Amino acid sequence: MVGAIAAVAVSAIVAVAYVSLEASAAVVGVLILVAGIGWPHVLGVPAKKSQSAAMILSALAATAAAYAAPANQLMMWMPPAVALGVGAVFMIQLIRGTGQSHRLESTLGASVGVFMISLGSGWVAAERLAVNAGNSGVMLVTGISVLVALAVAVLPWPDRIVAPIGVALAALAGPLCAILFTDVAGLPAAVIGAVCGAVVVAARRLLISRETPLNVLAALSVGTVPILAIGSLVYFLDKLFLS
Repeated sequence: MVGAIAAVAVSAIVAVAYVSLEASAAVVGVLILVAGIGWPHVLGVPAKKSQSAAMILSALAATAAAYAAPANQLMMWMPPAVALGVGAVFMIQLIRGTGQSHRLESTLGASVGVFMISLGSGWVAAERLAVNAGNSGVMLVTGISVLVALAVAVLPWPDRIVAPIGVALAALAGPLCAILFTDVAGLPAAVIGAVCGAVVVAARRLLISRETPLNVLAALSVGTVPILAIGSLVYFLDKLFLS
């Protein structure tokens, strides 16, 4: 189920990249809502609504900044947005008071959630780069690489087998997609594919190490958070190799 959710999430991001920047921002915003609402359920902590609000608002602020900021400042406002979100998480725990249950787990887990979900703003920033302004070729390369890694991740094999295969096939799928469907160079496509594969297999490892089952909201969050996190990685790789 989680793999299917992740596949739908990345497919939606790639598809709307060919529509408009506004559509990309809207889809990322929806995924942020899904991830933020479900993350406290993944953690199994109290004060779910307030912590979800902190995560969602900080991530939406980072995404709005990526959409509206000048071209040379696309990701400049993400760190302040994350800092405000983490500050809000700490404030929530202070308001809850001393002696409340799961305060440490709530603080650490929600702070991680703020950071991971806010990374989704990178999808909007990447779409604004010149390399994606014309045909969104890098987005397609990224999406294919993620889907290949997800297909490997659902195999019922040990991590020592799945992890290297997932990364290797994603790294191969990137340049193959670039050659067949885009004008993206092979080496950047391979690096992007390998990084996407690494994120997917790492998320798989965290998921299978979890002992308690996921409810629906938690599964939706676990499926969307790694996809959001890939957004900023794609942005910085695009800047490094293709800008």
